Amino acid sequence: MITDLKPYSEYRSSSQVWFGDVPTHWNVLANRGVFFEVKERGHSDASMLSVTIKRGIIHQADLLSETYKKDSSNIDKSKYKLVRPNDLAYNKMRAWQGALGVSSLRGIISPAYVVMRPHVECQPKYFHYLYRTPGFAKEAERWSYGITSDMWSLRPEHFRMIYTLLPPPDEQALIVRFLDWASVRLGKAIAAKRKVIGLLEEQRKAVIQTAVDEVSGADCETIPIRALLRPVKRLGFPKQELLSLFRDYGVIPKDSRENKNADVRDLALCQLVNSGDVVMNKMKAWQGSIAVSNLEGIVSPDYMVLKFLIQPIVPLFYHYALRSPAMIANYRRVAYGVRPGQWRLMYPDFARLRLPLPSVEQQQATVDRINSNTEAIESAISRIRREISLLREYQTRLISDVVTGKLDVRELARSLPEDISEEAAELAATESADEDFATADELIEEAV
Repeated sequence: MITDLKPYSEYRSSSQVWFGDVPTHWNVLANRGVFFEVKERGHSDASMLSVTIKRGIIHQADLLSETYKKDSSNIDKSKYKLVRPNDLAYNKMRAWQGALGVSSLRGIISPAYVVMRPHVECQPKYFHYLYRTPGFAKEAERWSYGITSDMWSLRPEHFRMIYTLLPPPDEQALIVRFLDWASVRLGKAIAAKRKVIGLLEEQRKAVIQTAVDEVSGADCETIPIRALLRPVKRLGFPKQELLSLFRDYGVIPKDSRENKNADVRDLALCQLVNSGDVVMNKMKAWQGSIAVSNLEGIVSPDYMVLKFLIQPIVPLFYHYALRSPAMIANYRRVAYGVRPGQWRLMYPDFARLRLPLPSVEQQQATVDRINSNTEAIESAISRIRREISLLREYQTRLISDVVTGKLDVRELARSLPEDISEEAAELAATESADEDFATADELIEEAV
C-alpha cells in the first residue's frame, strides 16, 4: 500500500529550497504567522522533560534510566519553562541536529530552550513530523549561527523567519494518521529484525564463552589482571582520529558529525590509544563496553586505557576473553554506584579479577576457532543491520516526502483507523536507546 502512493495533481513554486514545489492548495507562511513564543515560568513542581534528537520530547526520568547520564538540572527550577501538550520545544544549540519536537506531555525544560505555541488552526503533530526531517535540519542550520558549529544557536526570532508549509487542517490530520500508521508498520518490522539480531548475538556470545572456557581448563594458568594490564595516561592531540567504544562493535572511529561537534577543550584532554591497548568505559564495562583496540586515535578522558605488561600475546584473544559473558558478569559483580546506570568499574576492583594465560599458540588457536564458528553469525548480523538501516532510511524519506507534499496520502489515510496515535506512541516509547542503532548525539541530555 505504501508503494502505491502518487504525487498531487498540481504544484506551484514555493521559492523555498528546503521543501521546493508545493501542492497548489497548501499555504506557505513564515513561522511568525504560525507560532508565538511562550515563557511560562514558576512551575517547579512539574515533571522535568528532555528534548532528544531520537525521540523528541520525553520525560527526563526515562532518559536517565536508560543511560549513565546524570541529572544536571538546577535545584531551583522556578525559571524553567513550562511545556504544554501540543507545544513545540527545541534546544537552540541542537535544533539543526534534530533536537526538537511537539510535546504530548506537560512538564518543564531548561530556561535556555525555546517553547513555541501555534496560534492557527492546525494538527500540531504535523509539525513534529515536518520539523524532524533532514530538510528542516538543514534549514535550521542555515539560520543558526555562532563562533563554532558546536555553538550554533537558532534564536526564536530567526525560527520565526523560517518559512513553513501549512496544509489545510483536515489534511494535516490525515497526514499524521498515515505517518503514525506507517511508523507502526515500519517500527514493528525493525523490532522483529532487532530481535533476530539479539538471538544471533546470544549465539555468538555462547561460542566465545565455550572457546574461552576450553582454553582455560585445568592445565592453563590464570593470573590477576593487575599482572596483565596496567592503566596508562597519554594525552592525545585534537587532530588525531576520535574513537568511540561501542558495546557490540568494540573500538571504532567516531561518526564524522560527532567529530565536527566535539568540544576542542575536551579533545585536548583526550587520551591517546595505541593499537593493542585495552579501552574501557568505566561506567558501562558491566554492559560489555570494553575492548582491545586495533586502531590508533584518541578517546574520552573519562575512559580507562590499559596496556599489556606481558608480551608476546595475541590481542584478539584477550579482546574475546575480556568481553566474554562470564567476565562481563564479573564486572557487574564488582562494579558499584548509586544505581545500575551509574555503576563504575574502577581499576583496583578490575585488577583483582583473573584471566587465563595460555600459550601464544593456544591463544591463536582459540581466536581461529572463534572466528571460524562465528563467521556465519557475523555475516547474518551485518546483513540484518543493513536491512534495518535501509528501513530507517526509507522511513525518513517517506516522512519527508509526505509532510512536504511530494506524495498524496489522503485517500489511503481515510481508509485507516481513526486513531492509531496511541499505538504509534507506545512503539516510540519502547524504541531502544542502544548504541547499536543510535549515534551518541541522538541521546543528548538536555537538562542544563
